[in-house]
This record gives sequence, C-alpha cells and structure tokens, in this order.
Amino acid sequence: MSRVLVWLRGDLRLADNPLLHFEHPPESLLCVYVLDRDWLRAFDGGVTRMGPARLRFLWESLIALRGELLSRGSDLLVRLGDPVAEVARLVERHRIDQVSVRRDAGWEESQAVSRLARCLDPEVRLWCPDGGTLFDETRLPIAVEALPPSFSAFRRRAERHWVVPSAMPAPISLPPWPETASRGLPPLTSVCTEAAGWRPDRRGEFDFVGGEAAGRERLAHYLALGGPGRYKQTRNGLCGPDFSTRLSPWLAHGCLSARQVHDAVRAWENHHGASDSSYWIVFELLWRDYFHWAARQEGAALYGPRPLPAVNEALETWRRGRTGMPLVDAAMRELAATGWLSNRARQNAASYLVHELGGDWRLGAAWFERCLIDYDAASNWGNWRYVAGVGRDRRGQRFDVSWQAERYDPRGHYVTRWLST
Repeated sequence: MSRVLVWLRGDLRLADNPLLHFEHPPESLLCVYVLDRDWLRAFDGGVTRMGPARLRFLWESLIALRGELLSRGSDLLVRLGDPVAEVARLVERHRIDQVSVRRDAGWEESQAVSRLARCLDPEVRLWCPDGGTLFDETRLPIAVEALPPSFSAFRRRAERHWVVPSAMPAPISLPPWPETASRGLPPLTSVCTEAAGWRPDRRGEFDFVGGEAAGRERLAHYLALGGPGRYKQTRNGLCGPDFSTRLSPWLAHGCLSARQVHDAVRAWENHHGASDSSYWIVFELLWRDYFHWAARQEGAALYGPRPLPAVNEALETWRRGRTGMPLVDAAMRELAATGWLSNRARQNAASYLVHELGGDWRLGAAWFERCLIDYDAASNWGNWRYVAGVGRDRRGQRFDVSWQAERYDPRGHYVTRWLST
C-alpha cells in the first residue's frame, strides 16, 4: 500500500484529471494546494502579482473543489507559503510514498518541481503527468524541442495527425484522507481583504464564479444558445455576455480541461452540424496548446530579460486608462473593473502600449498577469511576445487602433460604457 500526495496547481477539477485516477488505489490520498505567498507581496508601484479578481476566482474554485472531494470521501488542504517548502514538509510529516504534480508550461512552475525533487528522499516517487491540454507530449505530432516557430506550421502538422483523446470522467470515489493530516482552507478575509470584498463592475455584464460545476454550467449554457454556430462571427465583439465562450478563466485554473471543451463542441457538431464557426473554437484550443508547448520549449526566455525596468509615466497612464485613446482607455478600465477583456480589446491595448507609447512589453504582460482572472503564463506571455515582435514571430502585431474602433465599435457603445464615469 502507498500514501500519495497530490500537489494541485492549475488543475482544480476532478474530471479529466490524471492526478486523481489510480490503477491501484493508494492507502491514503492527501490533496494539497499551496498559494505562493510571493504572489501577494507588493512589488513595483505597490501592486501584487495576483490581483483581487483572480484571487477571488481562485478561492471560489478551491472551495468548490473541496466540496467535490468531500463528496467522494477525500478532502483538500490549502496552505499559504512557499509551495515547495510546504509540500516537502507534508511529505516528511505524513511519510508520503509518492508526490503527483502536473507538468506545467511556466518556467517558475517547472523550476518548483525541480526544487521539490532535490528535497525529496530518493525513495519518494515524483510523478509528473501532462494534463489540461488537448495533447500530451507523447501524442504531439512533433517533438517539443522541434516545435516550429509559427502556429500555422504546428496546426498543419497537428491536424494531419488529429487524434484528441476523450476526457476522462470524474472518479466515483477517492482514497481516504490521512488520519493525522490537517484539512480545509483559511477564509479569504484572512488571506486578502481586498479580494474578499471584490465584486465585478456590472457594466461587464458577466460574473465569473470559480469552480468545476460553474465551468460546466457556462459551457452547457453557451452550447444551448447555439454559440458554436456563430462563434467565428461574434468572437471579435466587445459588449455582451455571449459573443465569446468566456471559458478562459475556468480553463486557466483547470476547472475545465481543453479536452472537455473539445468533446462538448464535437458532440454539438454531431447534433447540429459542423461549420467553420464551430471549428474555430477548436482552433482556439489548438492555439492554446501551441502556446503551452512553445513555453515548454523556451523556458525562462518566455518572460524576456530580467529584471523588469521601472514603471514610467506612459505605462502608468496606460494602466489607469488615461492615454487619451478611447478604445484603449475603455479596455484598461474594463480590465481593472472586471478582471477580463475580450481578445480584440487585449490585442488593441497591448499593441498601443508597445507600438504607440513605446512601453516595455514585459511590464504590460506583468500588469495583465496581475489583473486577468484567466491568466496563465504560456498564453499571457506568449501573446505579449507575439504583439511586441520579440517572440517566435518577429514581425510583431501593430494595430491601427483608430481603425479598430471604427470597425468593432462603430457606434461607440463600448467606449461610452467604460468611459462614461
């Protein structure tokens, strides 16, 4: 018999989670999430790496996950501190035989696993499966080290060998909790009072609620509306709750997996018929996979040179939505007020900072990291590098923001909504 510790990070769900599937159930199962205290320490300008919107969504997701685990005979322990040190202490205290943790794309996350490996007794097994993406590394059409510099080349290779595994169902029951282990999580008020009191601005027309059930509910709602049948035509919208799937926060926190979304879209197509529009959702999931594998390939280079430069006046006016360019200012105020932005608004805001204000893309990416509910390292930093022309595609992505406003907000509804007060 064995004692297993599952170190949860960006995989806060039971379904399609390889960490919670066992060929031979262990004697006990200790599920742990550690919030890195450094994410809540103020850095440049007195702000933290994780803002209140993302922290609140995370805490809701953890509470929901604990409920799911309890219903299957297990539980969840949430700690605040240095994740590696906290996990290592729990391994020693509870005589753990195996630590299971998902391989994530971010450099910091991979380094944390390497640090943990050096802390563990040689007899403790460290198991690091892939998870959350369409493909595992063993199913990729090309080795990670040979990943092409363009998404188009990757997509062509992937679609020639298109076999996406079906999502695994949630386990019916789980091994028991260790008798001597602590359990539960602290109230959010004791972690961050700002996050505990945070609420999204109603002008955002959407309230993201963390958790696996909430993610599945949003997916079902979007499918029932017929969203896949018009996604390609509406995805560049700026206002309204349903022009986009809005699934990105649940994907980023692992409340949903890419395979679950893929399965649902394919099932919708089987019933309603496939189209370019429904395919485009799968196309976006493939983009997400590409950023994930590109981040694995690039390592620390994903984040650009370190340390970050100091914040200047141009960056501060951009962060506060005071640049004088209405479309950009509306986007930055929506971001601050809701923790989310449409893809079109993100691209315009990023392009304006880099190409018009001469701002450093790394500071823009760091600000999005703080503010976005749906932040994940690979997508955020990969997209910013793409816009700045310092990533895999050196051409950059410069938007004519005035033209973009005329094209996507011709009557000024979006700008009026966010700049009216």
